[in-house]
Amino acid sequence: MKVRSSRKIQSIAAAIGCATLTACAPLMISAVSEGGSRAVSHTLDGVSYRTFTAPLPRVKDASLTALNRMGIQSASSAQSDHGETITAKATERDIEIKLESITPKTTHIRVTAKNGLSRDIATSAEIVAQIEKALGKT
Repeated sequence: MKVRSSRKIQSIAAAIGCATLTACAPLMISAVSEGGSRAVSHTLDGVSYRTFTAPLPRVKDASLTALNRMGIQSASSAQSDHGETITAKATERDIEIKLESITPKTTHIRVTAKNGLSRDIATSAEIVAQIEKALGKT
């Protein structure tokens, strides 16, 4: 009888644990800093992204300013149908900033900082913060 009740308790504990961990996932996906004035979102795979109310050329200039401010050398820039991709290099990191024009006045950015096979969420988030600062949206 004790074995059966022990298994039942273990099953209930496992179910509660899974439900609790699942509920935490949305908290890990999105981060809001400084009282909600700035919102930088992150995916679980280490990508930071943000949408700005600014035209793509202005966000591109702010991106290059941010990289320069951080001492990161911009390597290249390539245009696509709806935007542009900036690549850069830092110590042991390959950085990619994808700019997508949503409207003539709205631009979505996606920043990835790869360190070998892993991704550096802290660096990508700081790049987004510096772009925001360069746009004067702090």
